[in-house]
Amino acid sequence: MYFIVRVTASQEKITADILQNKIAKSNSDIYSVIMPYGMRGYLIIEAASEIACRDLILNEPHVKGMLPKPLDNAEMEKMLAAKQTTQEIAVNDVIEFFTGPFKGYKAKVIKIDSGKEEITVELMEVAVPIPVTTKANMARVIQKASQL
Repeated sequence: MYFIVRVTASQEKITADILQNKIAKSNSDIYSVIMPYGMRGYLIIEAASEIACRDLILNEPHVKGMLPKPLDNAEMEKMLAAKQTTQEIAVNDVIEFFTGPFKGYKAKVIKIDSGKEEITVELMEVAVPIPVTTKANMARVIQKASQL
């Protein structure tokens, strides 16, 4: 069973380390501690029972509590599924922003940081082309570099 534990925001890594050390020292029915990407202030604990999870988090620093309803396996698989990129953005592609401060602007991609899911672009149709770094999910490809 998977249980969601509330922790102090920005203290997820520290709390996970503390809980892992506690698990290593004890013989509890805790299988894993998961720090999900994009969920600030939460950890997911895989445990045999709710009691085992509550015993683990009892009186630990940065732990605020546990959500009352555990996750089932289907919800957990959906949450942990690898993100599939709906579109591949390449260098020299022309993109258009559909959200954010540059909504409606077209730009040429000059650099891609796939680890951070960011792109660096030069805005088109502006007096001075300045490189701007933004999240890749804020834009869509309108012309591939191979078609230029």
